Amino acid sequence: MTVHEVSTVKTIIFSVAGYNLAETGRMLEIARACRGKFKILFMSYGGQYEHYIREEGFELIEMEPRLSREKLARLRKVLAGETMNTVDYLTEKELESRVENEIRLFERVGPAAVLTGWCLSVTVSTRAAGVPFVNVLHSTTITEYYEAGLQSWPDRIDFAVLRRVFSEERLQRWMNHMVLKVARPLKPYHAVGKKYGVGPFRNFIELIEGDYTLLADIPEFVNLPKLRPNLRHIGPLPFRMGAEVPDAIRGMPKDRPIVYFAMGSSGKINLIGEIIEGFEGQPYRVIAPVAAHIEGMKVNVPDNVLVTGFLPAHKVNPMADISVIHGGQNTVMQACLSGTPIVGVGMHPEQQANLDACVRKDFAIRLSKKNVTASAILDAANALLHDEKAKKAATEFQRTLQDWDGPANAARFLRETFEK
Repeated sequence: MTVHEVSTVKTIIFSVAGYNLAETGRMLEIARACRGKFKILFMSYGGQYEHYIREEGFELIEMEPRLSREKLARLRKVLAGETMNTVDYLTEKELESRVENEIRLFERVGPAAVLTGWCLSVTVSTRAAGVPFVNVLHSTTITEYYEAGLQSWPDRIDFAVLRRVFSEERLQRWMNHMVLKVARPLKPYHAVGKKYGVGPFRNFIELIEGDYTLLADIPEFVNLPKLRPNLRHIGPLPFRMGAEVPDAIRGMPKDRPIVYFAMGSSGKINLIGEIIEGFEGQPYRVIAPVAAHIEGMKVNVPDNVLVTGFLPAHKVNPMADISVIHGGQNTVMQACLSGTPIVGVGMHPEQQANLDACVRKDFAIRLSKKNVTASAILDAANALLHDEKAKKAATEFQRTLQDWDGPANAARFLRETFEK
């Protein structure tokens, strides 16, 4: 590369929520595919997964104010759907400080674009600075999904009295309508955005949809009738973590079916412990990368369960016969790429939606977070282990997914749009 070529290389900023493994992994997958084509900068406000960025050799800008331990604990609750406002990530004061610092960074660096998934302050700062904003979402988190009426009633407010008064169809229709009409959760964004002439936004979905939106799945996942021109499917972005598969897993006996039990960054802690104990005596072996979730808890781990730290899911999940997961996009896509039927418990509406898409494709069982029990999960797992129709449907969708290279498609879009 000549000196002239170096001077004309455009900069892309990847703004990540470093406390969310899936989010960090998605951005890293795209960044890897962009190496040599753009100058790549990462920015993050903190979180336990920032080290993956440095280990990949990318420059990481540690943004201020850094996330405190208390704030990270609260974000975990929001991720797990344990707060009434499931998008309550930033106060007005926090957002204002972030936006000011981000605008200064953009002015100094002059990026061709900023990518994010869930660093929500970027939704205001990019628009204020006039920098192209690219969000990486999925088909269950865009306007078209709600216009199609596909979002199910949230588990956390699924009360028996409502079911007695209203039909499921009516509740679902009302839910989709409200998502596209309610702007109250956006109060901090409207207050800060007003100072920069940004907004107001009609709903949260409009806030997070960027100038361009890349969908980390494929058209067949939801089968939406039509997308706007600035949205495009790129395919899945599962994090291909460089870690090796532990010897204990490679040497696991194949005398019984294998269950992959993963709850991502947002699992319901007490339920995880109950499920692990419930696996005792079941006629299968379990790979459970949930050590971080149950740290400090008194959990009796059965002999047929192997509890580990985070694993390279793209290597381990294909070893399983079924997946028991929480419904995060990366976890769902990895299970689909592995061809494993799914038992899922969504922690919040977006994860419900991801699981619902799999249920509609006949290879998943979704259980309500509000009413789920460990025994119900075990019953569902046992049912899927003997469901040949579900296995066939999962395998067929797996073949379709494998035709898509998400990182390469994202990199191609960025080059076509911003390299000139």
